[in-house]
Amino acid sequence: MNEHCIFCKIVAGQIPSRKVHEDELVYAFHDIHPWAPVHFLIIPKLHIPSMAQVEPAHAGLLGHMTSLAPRLALQEGCRPYPEGGFRIVINTGAEGGQEVHHLHMHVMGGPRPWLKG
Repeated sequence: MNEHCIFCKIVAGQIPSRKVHEDELVYAFHDIHPWAPVHFLIIPKLHIPSMAQVEPAHAGLLGHMTSLAPRLALQEGCRPYPEGGFRIVINTGAEGGQEVHHLHMHVMGGPRPWLKG
């Protein structure tokens, strides 16, 4: 845990969130400024600043996050593929639009048009 990281504080229960899912590896919660009707984040409990710091040892964790996204998207209201669907976005670094420096996956879906994207 990084004591200065807002997402680490959310995982630790020090900052409230609207939980979508939690297991031993990840925590998922609704975005506080959603861009789409369905918009939540999946974050690893392990503090990894961004995709730029991902190493081969993190492959299982990223696979878990990616394979969890479709189930949680449906659970949160996305319509099934192929008529429905969702988008997964991982911003990396300042030029990539990353605002919180803790690896996080945005899962967005629902009827269009969306606020952004």
